[in-house]
Amino acid sequence: MVRIAVVRAIILLSIFTAAPLLKAQTYQGRELVKAELLADTSAIVPGRPFAVGLLLHMAPHWHTYWKFSGDAGLPTEIKWNLVPGWKIGEIQWPIPFKTNDPGDIQTYGYQDEVMLIQEITPPEKIDDAMVKLSAEADWLVCEKICIPGSANLALTLPRSTTSAAANAELFDRYRKLLPQGSIAPDLTIGQTRRGPNDVTVAVKSNTFASYAFADFYPLPDQKTVVGHPKTEILGSKITITVPFENQPPDSLRGVLVLAQTANDHSRVGFYISNGDAVTTTNPIPATSTPLRSLFAYLLFGFIGGFILNLMPCVLPVISLKIFGFIQHAGKDRGQILRSGLAFVAGIFAWFIGLAAVLIALKIAGRQITWAAQFTNPYFVLFLGILVLVFALNLFGVFEISLPQKLTSGLMATSDRQDNLGSFFQGVFATVLATPCTAPFLGTALGFAFTQSAFVILSMFFAIAAGMSAPYFALSAQPAWLRFLPKPGPWMLRVKQLMGFLLLATLLFLLYVIGAQRGVEGATWASSFLLMVAVGCWLKGAFLIPGARLATKTTTVIVIFALLAVSGIYFIGDKFRGTSPENSAARADGDWQPFTPERLGAELAQNHTVFIDFTAAWCITCKFNEKTVLEAAAVRDAFQRRGVVKMRADWTNGDPAITKLLQQFGRPGVPLYVLYRGQAGEPFVFPELLTKNIILQKLETIPTSVASR
Repeated sequence: MVRIAVVRAIILLSIFTAAPLLKAQTYQGRELVKAELLADTSAIVPGRPFAVGLLLHMAPHWHTYWKFSGDAGLPTEIKWNLVPGWKIGEIQWPIPFKTNDPGDIQTYGYQDEVMLIQEITPPEKIDDAMVKLSAEADWLVCEKICIPGSANLALTLPRSTTSAAANAELFDRYRKLLPQGSIAPDLTIGQTRRGPNDVTVAVKSNTFASYAFADFYPLPDQKTVVGHPKTEILGSKITITVPFENQPPDSLRGVLVLAQTANDHSRVGFYISNGDAVTTTNPIPATSTPLRSLFAYLLFGFIGGFILNLMPCVLPVISLKIFGFIQHAGKDRGQILRSGLAFVAGIFAWFIGLAAVLIALKIAGRQITWAAQFTNPYFVLFLGILVLVFALNLFGVFEISLPQKLTSGLMATSDRQDNLGSFFQGVFATVLATPCTAPFLGTALGFAFTQSAFVILSMFFAIAAGMSAPYFALSAQPAWLRFLPKPGPWMLRVKQLMGFLLLATLLFLLYVIGAQRGVEGATWASSFLLMVAVGCWLKGAFLIPGARLATKTTTVIVIFALLAVSGIYFIGDKFRGTSPENSAARADGDWQPFTPERLGAELAQNHTVFIDFTAAWCITCKFNEKTVLEAAAVRDAFQRRGVVKMRADWTNGDPAITKLLQQFGRPGVPLYVLYRGQAGEPFVFPELLTKNIILQKLETIPTSVASR
């Protein structure tokens, strides 16, 4: 079933690189699909519903897909451009044909011709004498290869007080092929049995005795990976067994198809659902396996969070916290504990806040991923500003101080002010941690992002607990601080060294901006950062205790004016005007830029393909590339085996790559996949690569597959 998900994902990617929209889709001079919009009425009567149909004519042997496409394919989509007041109903899908392709790939779709019907309800008042209805249709048509197609379609009808039927024969024919709501009054759905990985349901009706063939076309939700149903008809009883990849759902919904032979043109279909009545044949309670799995994934999240402390992207801030522990050595135990808890609270605040945002996006129907904020160049620029400001503070260019009222009131004591600083250090550390995917973390987040809001929140809580565990331990056991060096003059030099580490982080962030917006974009971002640095210097030089009020006022005005003018010019005008960098330009050497067409073409020739899912801001990705993928032994092995190497660059958040990452159950990069031609299942490597892992896997590739 992993292969099934991958096939779906590859085909899904094709939609995002579709050719220019045409009413007739052509390929190598041959018309594959002709699309048109039809209505069942000659005129539009205000307030009276009518039907429209998307009619697709496919070339012989080519097919499009049903709303559940099966192991591969994508359903046709229709996006209407209707003015407010018009209402559009759901697509009514005719009963599809079931096909079995080589490799045990089972799909549901349509050959030759299909009409997808929708009901439109116009408003009670229509001003225009002629009404133009327009829609954009997207489909996937397949034979031995799959090609995405799309068309901008329009239908113009007059407004009238009366109307006559139109295209009656065509609409009647396809309405007869729609699944019905019920089979017969005597239909009964027996008790459902749920095994560890399947669901079996018995359906009874005297109507079944008139048919020699029965099949079940499932309609699972998007989170459920379903196998190939098996159906047995015996007189008036039909037994349906549906396998699932993981824990079976509590209810089973689909279309029961009845005919005399398989794919009979006179077939009929009926929607059935067994509701929530399920009995378990497995003596182990059904909830025990998911709970064990949940705790295992939460443990992965905790371990991944702990390992984040070792990632280079958070090292400067973590070093600052260790520096803070050294400063507090020998002080009151309660003060050490409060400072540590404030740092831990900052870690939890960011992770829980990030979880809340992701949950809201998921509820809104958006795709959620780890480190998605780093695909936005403005977020990277904002983070660069924070890093620069922290670095200048460590160099002593200026001091970060709270407003006087806040200092004298809420933060009256230096202890509280230190705690607030520790809190923001914790937040800052977690912000810098998000472009890193530590071992165990990718697996844990990939699981969580497909689960409920409670599981997502629990996972981020576990990650926060793992990352904050060492600081909580040091805070709760101050005696362990004796293993750290004693305070002294050397601390000033270490503090300045941390500033240089933060500047190294800033250089990395500018590299990311350059990868996202090109050299020009990085130049304008650097120009604005220079103005920020000047503003910090002005603050440190003139906004000091004892300075005259006029000096302070003038300095504040100059700083705000400097930042406002430079921000408008460098960021609002110049930076905004830069274009996203073409990812193909970053696929250097013997790497090819990833596209769905290129992958499909290589697999069609039975070539072995290795895909590196990466991003310019991903530290783990860069480490794997430099130490493993670009190592001489690995490069020679790829070349010797004839492996086609592709690089899928997610620096700018390519939605096509996002879809494929999610199909593999990964929340973000890195991801490494090896396709062994058409027949073999793709192999997914761990997040942290080693030369041995790559070389050992390449040795298993048969020569016939590797050769080109």
